[in-house]
Amino acid sequence: MFEQVLDPVNGSLGLSALCAVLPLLTLFVLLGALRVKAWIAGLVALLVALLVAVVLYSMPVDQALLSATEGAAFGFFPILWIVLNAIWVYNLTVETGHFDVLRRSFEKVSPDQRIQAIIIAFCFGALLEALAGFGTPVAITVVMLMALGFAPLKAAAVALIANTAPVAFGALATPIVTLATVTSGVNDDPGLTVDNLGAMVGRQTPILAVVVPLVLVFVVDGKRGVRQTWPVALVSGLAFALAQFVAANYISVPLTDIIAALVSAAAIVAMLRVWTPAESPDLAREAVAAGGGPRAGGAGAGATVGEELGDRPGSQGPRDPGAPASREDGPAVPDSRGEVLKAYSPYLIIIVIFSLANITAIKEALAAAPWTTVFAWPGLDVFGPGSDTELSSTNYTFNWLPAAGTLMILAGILTMIVLKVSPARGLRAYGRTYAELKWAIVTVMAVLALAYVMNQSGQTTSLGAWLAQTGSFFAFLSPILGWIGVAVTGSDTSANALFGALQVQTAAGAGLDPVLLAAANTSGGVLGKMVSPQNLAIAAAAVGMAGKEGELFRKVFGWSLLLLLVMCVIVVLQSTGALSWMIP
Repeated sequence: MFEQVLDPVNGSLGLSALCAVLPLLTLFVLLGALRVKAWIAGLVALLVALLVAVVLYSMPVDQALLSATEGAAFGFFPILWIVLNAIWVYNLTVETGHFDVLRRSFEKVSPDQRIQAIIIAFCFGALLEALAGFGTPVAITVVMLMALGFAPLKAAAVALIANTAPVAFGALATPIVTLATVTSGVNDDPGLTVDNLGAMVGRQTPILAVVVPLVLVFVVDGKRGVRQTWPVALVSGLAFALAQFVAANYISVPLTDIIAALVSAAAIVAMLRVWTPAESPDLAREAVAAGGGPRAGGAGAGATVGEELGDRPGSQGPRDPGAPASREDGPAVPDSRGEVLKAYSPYLIIIVIFSLANITAIKEALAAAPWTTVFAWPGLDVFGPGSDTELSSTNYTFNWLPAAGTLMILAGILTMIVLKVSPARGLRAYGRTYAELKWAIVTVMAVLALAYVMNQSGQTTSLGAWLAQTGSFFAFLSPILGWIGVAVTGSDTSANALFGALQVQTAAGAGLDPVLLAAANTSGGVLGKMVSPQNLAIAAAAVGMAGKEGELFRKVFGWSLLLLLVMCVIVVLQSTGALSWMIP
């Protein structure tokens, strides 16, 4: 067994905290300064965490290694299990050509690129974030915007900025599920549940959602865009914000972004039936005239995720004989209602399945044995400082049937039936999905292993106790910590795994609400998504700007900092009497 110690290095909390931060510094420097590949940086940082745990924190080698294996297992199931299966469903639509149909249906809603930016990057991007996350919305929406005539830099910037407000509830609320897992049992606080944390985040990120569509139309068309399209941008943002708040607090945390995305899209469609912009400038023509139009031979719609990320060159293979023809195949042919319905069917299937799974009776049945099993990680015995109770994080939940990733497989099978994809072709697409994302798999598992080693060795506890000395000012720093975590790792889930327990530890020492600061880690983190090296690389590769990530970074960095400042102010006000009533 192993019992954590707050100040193992010469009895000094300051020195112990300085040593505890070494794994994080290693990760940040390798990723941010030296631009080492994410999977390599994750593995090196994990090694450093293990060395610090064993050498400086006196954690037995077997306990340290077992902590890492539990973290890696959690990284694959349930986190990667969701992402891999969600991207497989998307790849099925690419295989059959129905992704092209979906793109064209969006184009018909409005010919105005400013409104298209909101519909595709904000609404559809939020739906993709809800279902998959982890860079998928940026990769897909950038391709769609380029196909609609957006200039490369604008397409990339729009996709990155839009991928903010929905991120906290991405991949069926995986960041919040992870946050609840790594903070479970910390300071014996019973309030750190998925529902409570989701409700708190749902009282922070909706404020961002109101302004994001306005920012998008400004990026697309400057002050003219805001002046001419602010009504539809505001309606979209308000609809998304209200739906996100209601869903997170009163319906279902995992379904929050799905509901918000659909409500926002419906609000835009309804708005456009009674109102259209007085002017609709041809932005594509203006861009070409200015020498900044879409590149020749650029990324086309319908690339698989691996192709968008530059992981796998070559073609997608032969198109299904019965698949709808894309515009690149010859003269444009209007898509039939049946084909359009098929294009939307995967997402409708997913929504129905997850809605049914969240019905109380079904949810409770799936949470029981044999569908769900909770067991102590074999051989792992870790106790908190001065505690006679094992850390709850040493228990692993294997909910194989109700897991979101398993439900996504069911959705994929039904999608294959609707789109008439043969089992052989579906299996090949599934295998390709794993091959395309092999390095992402290593990265996520390494970062989660790092987080578990830091949390269970006591490194996170030392950092929390030291930061607690900043007192109430930590409420301002809390979202910044989340922002740093996402900016470096590219994942709100990873940032929550790294800093979630730290936020709760610090809150207890500083006399702040742990639910508020844990949520602030997530809400602040979403604003680091647009400047993370991984997301910048995804967006740049998709628009043919690989190697010019710096130019794209400069385009979005100011917006990231401005919105982060807004979030810091929100959290500070929520930590005081001004807005403390917002804490559930």
